[in-house]
Amino acid sequence: MIFGPAIDVRPLFPRERQAMLDLLRTLGPAEWAMPTVCPGWDVRDVVAHVLGDYMRRLSGSRDGHSGAIFADDETLPAHLARTNEEFVRASRQLSPQLMIELLDHLGPRLDAVWAAQDLHAAADLNVSWAATDIDSPAWLDIGRDYTEFWAHQQQVRDAVSAPGATEPELMAPVLDVFARGLPHALRMHDRPEGATAHLEVLGPAGGRWGAVRQDARWRMARPVGEPTALVSMDQDTFWRLATRGITEQQARQRSTTTGDAELTTAITALLAVIA
Repeated sequence: MIFGPAIDVRPLFPRERQAMLDLLRTLGPAEWAMPTVCPGWDVRDVVAHVLGDYMRRLSGSRDGHSGAIFADDETLPAHLARTNEEFVRASRQLSPQLMIELLDHLGPRLDAVWAAQDLHAAADLNVSWAATDIDSPAWLDIGRDYTEFWAHQQQVRDAVSAPGATEPELMAPVLDVFARGLPHALRMHDRPEGATAHLEVLGPAGGRWGAVRQDARWRMARPVGEPTALVSMDQDTFWRLATRGITEQQARQRSTTTGDAELTTAITALLAVIA
């Protein structure tokens, strides 16, 4: 497998959700209407999107429901953008209190779905930002959902100027899962066997990840020795880059790089959402 060692984020879902619910219960009407980094969405809309994710995963992974039909010639990013927007628009009829209650009610049911999964079985949904030609393992699919919930919580916190949920226990697994996009970010760059690229993320939740060129493709590998290319950035920059909360150019301005310039440019284009 190219994705590196498995990570089990399942115990973290209740803690992440509780932090989100505790925050939402403190917000007043003006804060629910604050704009977020998501274009055209305020806090209420981001919360509705998270609720939609809960419902979609329960419907698909638990109930086997196939979901919305793709339009003719619709790509996956276009399909997700359309269906997400449709759900958010419809959810504007829901009160903040009802959305809080639904998240609180549905969350444990989604936790139970994840708990029943074999982490090393095939994923219900492939993680296309990690690979498009190899099926994803379930642990990566589950990890991807954890990163999405955490990132949307941070977008809400940013909008209402409420710091939090960045303690290493909650944030470090997010960065670890995001880093599994490293081989995919490097995929267009052929290099000799044994070439290596390292990503260093600084901060209490950070770490160092590596990719090696092996058997004509990039694979996650333990970062040892002097790499062919190295990118170093702080943890806040990395999660915002991976979710496009900042531009690639902004990420490069906040990073230090050494070695192969094409590879460092590719690393600072790493994307951990479907776009």
